Amino acid sequence: MDTSFLTHDLPFLLTVGAALGSGVVAGVLFAFSSFVMRALSTLPADAGIAAMRAINTAALKPAFLSVFGGTAVLAPVPFVLSLVGDGDSVGSLAAGCVLYVAGTVGITRIAHLPRNWALDNVPDGPEATRLWARYLKKWTRWNHMRAATSAVASIVFTVSAASALVA
Repeated sequence: MDTSFLTHDLPFLLTVGAALGSGVVAGVLFAFSSFVMRALSTLPADAGIAAMRAINTAALKPAFLSVFGGTAVLAPVPFVLSLVGDGDSVGSLAAGCVLYVAGTVGITRIAHLPRNWALDNVPDGPEATRLWARYLKKWTRWNHMRAATSAVASIVFTVSAASALVA
């Protein structure tokens, strides 16, 4: 029985999938860091808050969540297959996995979701305006980090996939 699909083709395809997924997420997050948050900061606070609340609601739809969450589920698989297989690229696959899962998803959980929930629940008025000023600064700063971790994860997965082609 030919097992080349399980030992070579499947891990390669999954690594390419992790590279593409983390790259798409990096692009979305880069857009927020480079111009979306800057544009929202130019609006009056109540309008910026309303827009961000709408964005946060839209982000919870399958179009984005399937790529964001799907990549988190997919990213460890090539690493695990490498561990149980020939061990090729195990270090780079582990790095890509950690960068995406801990860097991108982890930062989202500890730095973005609590801020989003606070923004959703703050009553309109002066308290919301104060929260919005802090939110813009801290949310965006952390977003730079998760955009970078997604981008680097994509690069690492791409290098791993490319090295499998020449091996």
